[in-house]
Amino acid sequence: MRHCRLDRVPARIEDYALVGDCETAALVSRGGSVDWLCWPRFDSGACCAALLGGPENGRWVVAPASAASSRRRYRRDTLILETEFETEHGAVTLIDFMPMRAHDSHLVRMVLGRAGHVRMHTELVLRFDYGLLVPWVTRLEDGRRSFVAGPDRVILSSPVTLRGEGLKTVGEFEVGAGETLSFVLSYCLSYASLPAPIDAAAHLRATQRVWHRWISASSDAGEYTEAVRRSLITLKALNHRPSGGILAAATTSLPESLGGVRNWDYRYCWLRDATFTLQAMMNSGLYCEAQDWREWLLRAVAGDPARMQIMYGVAGERLLPEWEIPWLRGYEHSTPVRIGNAASEQLQLDVYGEIMDVLHQGRHGKLAPDDAGWQLQLALIEHLAQVWDQPDRGMWEVRGRSQHFTYSKVMAWVAFDRAICSAEQFGLEAPLTRWRRLRRHIHAQVCARGFDRKLGSFVRSYGSKQLDASLLLLPLVGFLQPRDARVRGTVEAIERHLMQDGLVRRYDTSQSGDGLPPGEGAFLPCSFWLADNWVLLERRKEARRLFERLLTLRNDVGLLSEEYDPRAGRLVGNFPQSFSHIALVNTAHNLTRHRGPARQRSSGAATPRSTA
Repeated sequence: MRHCRLDRVPARIEDYALVGDCETAALVSRGGSVDWLCWPRFDSGACCAALLGGPENGRWVVAPASAASSRRRYRRDTLILETEFETEHGAVTLIDFMPMRAHDSHLVRMVLGRAGHVRMHTELVLRFDYGLLVPWVTRLEDGRRSFVAGPDRVILSSPVTLRGEGLKTVGEFEVGAGETLSFVLSYCLSYASLPAPIDAAAHLRATQRVWHRWISASSDAGEYTEAVRRSLITLKALNHRPSGGILAAATTSLPESLGGVRNWDYRYCWLRDATFTLQAMMNSGLYCEAQDWREWLLRAVAGDPARMQIMYGVAGERLLPEWEIPWLRGYEHSTPVRIGNAASEQLQLDVYGEIMDVLHQGRHGKLAPDDAGWQLQLALIEHLAQVWDQPDRGMWEVRGRSQHFTYSKVMAWVAFDRAICSAEQFGLEAPLTRWRRLRRHIHAQVCARGFDRKLGSFVRSYGSKQLDASLLLLPLVGFLQPRDARVRGTVEAIERHLMQDGLVRRYDTSQSGDGLPPGEGAFLPCSFWLADNWVLLERRKEARRLFERLLTLRNDVGLLSEEYDPRAGRLVGNFPQSFSHIALVNTAHNLTRHRGPARQRSSGAATPRSTA
């Protein structure tokens, strides 16, 4: 049990849990405060934005009125959150969930008395457009309250008497053992018909059935099954059900370094995550989600190959202009708060390799064939043949000058390699002679210009002396064999120079030239990639130790953010982060299967000898 403090706003990142309906999501603090909620979609303007500001920017508290200790958990194999509060006079359980929506979206909060009598407090502060707009509040004929601002309406159903106080809606109530009180917040368009009241208990049972039925299709992961299932449920929660898109995180502008400026909007879908996502889903037996993700991908990138982006909106939108919010002070004063993402306009060559790889892996995974997909691949690969030798902004989306990033060139090689392998293995028509010549040329160039003989390691960009954790992916994508001396030297160099407290940093931000001030935590997927390399190098004990260390960094309900700050001992970056949970799932499968995702992906490529 931990003592909870409602006066701490926002809470630590690890003190939040996620609830959602696969179209939007809310973050609930350990103290019972909903501090982040975007309606009607993941990337809509937040109506509860206390996470990036203060209580005045929107939150919904349901909690004991006096000092309390708390502990929480998800109901097994669901996204139903249960927080147990204990006070001097009794105990209650707060149940938070969002039913899968049929039409309208609902956030349900049920208070169950477990012992004695507990005085409770509720406070609702709705501020539309990221904490800016105060809604017009009216009382409906049936006793519910309506909150309207422009196109948005939220309806509050409450079993207790509420009152307005300082532009807030507040109330006090008491819950005794055996009693249940249910609060429902519902979203609809302000010009549409009002949502009907819902039966909270019935929706709780239905929501539990939905999650149990969905996760029951997933495959076993040995001793890590529980951790993998929690990560899969988190990924499903971040899956936009109508479109099939999987967004990177539920939040924007949670900092990579507390008080810093590396604050980005991650409520979008990155192509870079594509192959890792597909493998995580297919190896977990979730072929419907894998199929939906591939179809989303094909729709998103369709069109002029020269205009392919590295990220899209959750339904495939292309225009993601970046702007800053001046009225929010930022998470722990980390500014600016950004909406949109200008990196969507960057040239990042590695995404071409991701597209080719994910479609190749899908064919091997026996997803339904798609002839149009091959035609799209032909168009993309022909465009890549014209641009692969240009400098780009790289995997980490630097805001500084373009460079010849080694990993970008490796993924250009992957693009040609997977296109060739698909044509050869599945009888697809292609100009193989020309593609093979380009594949050989790119491979030779990377080995000549991306490898530093004095360091005995591949480097971040051509001519650089810097290391980069993206280089851990070279053996995972099959560019070189894991036991190649150049790969081993790269892994050892990263172990020596990019590890902090046993975790892997992306690169040295003080020497990166990425156009931003230095400072960030250890990037969690990179540490999983190191464990994957150790598996391929038969260093399984070390891989298992690192993986189990990473499991301890999850918060009390099994969630991971993008990064971890070893000095502060805290999660940092947007939360929860799909890439971290995808990496967790894939590493678990690498550790528990003879032929895990790392071997599947690398063996899908031609061996380096065949490219010579």
